[in-house]
Amino acid sequence: MQKTTSRTTRRAPRKAGRAVAASLPYEDWQIRRLRDPAEAAAYLEAVIEDGDQAALMLALRQVALAQGGIATIARKAKLTREATYRMLSGSGNPELRSLTSVLRAAGLRISLKPIAKQAA
Repeated sequence: MQKTTSRTTRRAPRKAGRAVAASLPYEDWQIRRLRDPAEAAAYLEAVIEDGDQAALMLALRQVALAQGGIATIARKAKLTREATYRMLSGSGNPELRSLTSVLRAAGLRISLKPIAKQAA
């Protein structure tokens, strides 16, 4: 049986000579960048600034992958691999002790600074 489609579901014709570049995977590039502790710290600061906990856990997971993998980070942090995977999931809610252990294993630490005052 032939599938019927309406005119609105067809693709728009492409203009001649205008090819769309294929997108490239970014994960390898990101992992290479996050191996540098300064880059990882800047990345995590930017994610923390957004205030989304799930995004922070994903960012921590990406930093852990860049630093040798979740299992390596778990071993350095003296945590179980399963607990570390669970902690770094989108729904993870780590205790401060676990979070600082993972950050220390990745060569990072938590640092606070005052909010800059805006000119009046």
